Amino acid sequence: MVSKKITVTNSQGFHMRPAMAFANAMAKFPCDVLIKANGSSTDGKSIMNIIAACIKCGTEIEVVCDGQQENEALDAAVEMIESGFGE
Repeated sequence: MVSKKITVTNSQGFHMRPAMAFANAMAKFPCDVLIKANGSSTDGKSIMNIIAACIKCGTEIEVVCDGQQENEALDAAVEMIESGFGE
């Protein structure tokens, strides 16, 4: 299991487009991906769960990856979030 804390920098937070991009990217990895934010855990491969978590700009989150290719999944997740999802 690997994890990293990151602050969401995208001005709109995890709205529909970033949630979809994130979930689709994480679905390519065979490991479990969780997003911990605001005192709860969210399935990082579920678009609807990510949107429902209401993760806004400036929120510190922890991405937790557990299983095969966990390091690669974490690296991809961190890169996406730190880049602001290209927005």
